[in-house]
Amino acid sequence: MSSKKVKLAWDELVMSEKERQAMTEYLAFLSEGKTERKSWQLLERWAQKADFVALDGVKGFKPGQKVRLAVRGKAGIIAISGTRPLNEGFRLIAAHLDAPRLDIKQRPLYEEEGLAFLKTHYYGGIKKYQWTALPLALHGVVILRDGHKVEIVVGEADEDPVFTITDLLPHLAKDQYDKKLPEAITGEGLNLLLGHDPCNEDGEERVKLAILHFLKDKYGIEEDDFVSAELEVVPAGRARYAGLDRSFIVGYGQDDRVCSFAAWKAIEEIEQPEWTTIVLFADKEEIGSDSNTGMKARYLENFIAELISMQNGTYDGLMVRRALSRGKALSADVAAGYDPNYAEVMDKRNSAFLGRGVVISKYTGSRGKSGSSDANPEFIAEVRRIFDEAKVSWQTAELGKVDQGGGGTIAQYMAIYGMEVLDCGVGILSMHAPWEISSVADLIMMMRGYRAFLADKD
Repeated sequence: MSSKKVKLAWDELVMSEKERQAMTEYLAFLSEGKTERKSWQLLERWAQKADFVALDGVKGFKPGQKVRLAVRGKAGIIAISGTRPLNEGFRLIAAHLDAPRLDIKQRPLYEEEGLAFLKTHYYGGIKKYQWTALPLALHGVVILRDGHKVEIVVGEADEDPVFTITDLLPHLAKDQYDKKLPEAITGEGLNLLLGHDPCNEDGEERVKLAILHFLKDKYGIEEDDFVSAELEVVPAGRARYAGLDRSFIVGYGQDDRVCSFAAWKAIEEIEQPEWTTIVLFADKEEIGSDSNTGMKARYLENFIAELISMQNGTYDGLMVRRALSRGKALSADVAAGYDPNYAEVMDKRNSAFLGRGVVISKYTGSRGKSGSSDANPEFIAEVRRIFDEAKVSWQTAELGKVDQGGGGTIAQYMAIYGMEVLDCGVGILSMHAPWEISSVADLIMMMRGYRAFLADKD
């Protein structure tokens, strides 16, 4: 008896010229938007070009009105007013722009035996050993004492130097080999190699002094200015197609910029929706969604309140609560792709497979669904219908075996308002590694699926 043929997204995929162009745009987005600040800058630039008006410049929220809201330069929301009143509900896709990385500490610069380093503090869930002996770039901003903002990108242009974190040679790694992986490289050992050329001055720490002279001359930065800096260490280099058939994309930060990009492309093509359509780009998801740019900061609630006030001419708290509770949302985040090299941690019957389309997850969380938003089956059925009618290839998945671990998304912070929420993204290989892998076919299906969800009229 022959086995049933597995249905692949590739079997349904005839890419339009617009979608081919979108793939080029996505590679550029990944390559340039390596921090949450830069990602939002790119998205806001695109939104502005597509006539999304800054919220404080909008007089009324009438059908077809496009608005945008920046949240401290690191997160944001864009929306299009529907023909239905907002208090009847809305359609929302929410993704996050931050990604695992290394952050520069507030007092980072030091010299040891003629080598200058910057100390780092890792951000989010990383495997520390993956960040050594790798070309790295430095991105971010420094706010000087007088409030002037200095933007820094070093390590991306062909003429730029890159940075690295040293590792121990195998000839002397006997004791390191005996350690568990999380202990072989320590957090305090992730020090960025910065320089080696001393200045021509008398005294100690001449290499550190030379680095400080360089920073002052090029950027106007003093050593104390590191205190008010937000500098991130990320892999150097551009995102690219991978595989002989160019069927994969490899790049840094695809968790979760792949969903962020797909959400933008979905709303970009919508002109006059029935329901108000909203796309939200959050920060700080990788560390629990805290802070005033994370999903817990309630800027979605405030945004809805502003729109209700413009729509009605006055603030009405009851209508705000009604709008939030009647909203329907996709929590746009990636899933762990099934990797045959690590099959032992996956439940094969409930895994996300690359090339089989967009992934919906009834729940995420860890072990006993802790930290999860467990979607209602009625809403899952609605999303199924939308995807099927739009001929979007989709699959269901969990994040590995029940007792193996798990992870959460921002779905739970939308569900607290009473809205319907379902996790929906694509499978990723090597998630949280410096270079992550996605499927071209899955990204196309996700863009189509997100657009169908936002434009749905039922």
